[in-house]
Amino acid sequence: MHDLLHFNDIEVGDIFETTGRTVTETDVVNFAGMTGDFTPLHVDHEYARNTPFRKPVAQGLVGVSGLGWLSGRGASMASAEFVSVRDWKFLKPIYFGDTLHVKTEVIEKRQHGRRRGEVIWHRELINQDGQVVQSGVFETLVDVA
Repeated sequence: MHDLLHFNDIEVGDIFETTGRTVTETDVVNFAGMTGDFTPLHVDHEYARNTPFRKPVAQGLVGVSGLGWLSGRGASMASAEFVSVRDWKFLKPIYFGDTLHVKTEVIEKRQHGRRRGEVIWHRELINQDGQVVQSGVFETLVDVA
């Protein structure tokens, strides 16, 4: 486990990267069971073979959820509150067997009272080929100390 980083430990321009995690067919099926998203593109190999992707792809929200999977594999922030996600873009498909990691850059920070600071992050979900598959902006409140 990493030591927690606080608001005063980071600066605009800091970049953090996580280690990777491979998305499995089991992940996709479990996600489908939890959300009810059994769209054939995600779970039916025969159906997916006749699409432009030629094989099943993970639900887009598996990628967003993947940020949560991966958060423990990089810098650990003393986050107090998750505020928003904005401008999230789904740029490329995520296939079974893709190994993803997250690159996060601090793009803005400002004090938010005495105990917390607001941090704006640009986050990219990147596959094993270095392709950005999803990206956007997260906003969190982080403890000062």
